[in-house]
Amino acid sequence: MKLSARNQLSGEVESVDEGMITAKVRIKIKEPAVITAVITMDSIKDLEIKRGDKVQAIIKSTEVLIGKE
Repeated sequence: MKLSARNQLSGEVESVDEGMITAKVRIKIKEPAVITAVITMDSIKDLEIKRGDKVQAIIKSTEVLIGKE
């Protein structure tokens, strides 16, 4: 499956809480998990990001999409 979204985590559905219009899907993430973020070079330089740095991945989105093959 190909998606344009870069921040993706693979996992297994742990539960589905169905409502009238929406459902909450709880996904257990498999280890090791890797998040890929596409950021500007200005941010790389400003934050002085380099291999081995300890960082936090913050996903700024109003949605979490689910893909399934």
